[in-house]
Amino acid sequence: MPYCCQCGKSVGNRDAFCGVCGARQPASASGPPIDYMHGISPRTASLLCYIPILGWIVSIVVLASARFRTDGRVRFHAFQGLYLFVTWLLVDWVLSPMFGFAFWGPPFHQVFPGLMKAVIFLAWIFMIIKTSHDEMYKLPILGDLAEKSVSEQR
Repeated sequence: MPYCCQCGKSVGNRDAFCGVCGARQPASASGPPIDYMHGISPRTASLLCYIPILGWIVSIVVLASARFRTDGRVRFHAFQGLYLFVTWLLVDWVLSPMFGFAFWGPPFHQVFPGLMKAVIFLAWIFMIIKTSHDEMYKLPILGDLAEKSVSEQR
């Protein structure tokens, strides 16, 4: 616990002034920002970007992390995982309601969006397997977008 530079009483770590004598405290030398991705290997960070439904959070953290700022492979997986989640949202928020308003009978209006969601879910599982084996795999359309996003940031 730090002490006041004037009277010697204890002060808080971030106190600008002493609570007893009112003396201004020197600014504490704060260390470098905390890197939440410190102990994670690049392969694990890439793998976590493909967790169904929740991988978008890891993708954003990886893209914002200073540790993986120059690692093109990890950034590629982060972008591709993010684009896969956006595809899921498009199917869920756009295609499902669009087919719900169609004039087809009840069994058909959920078949196509359900198949699309199954394909996206299988793509997530496929990418988890490929990434766990440390293989680089580019999904047909999303991989090109991810590659372009990585190249634009260099």
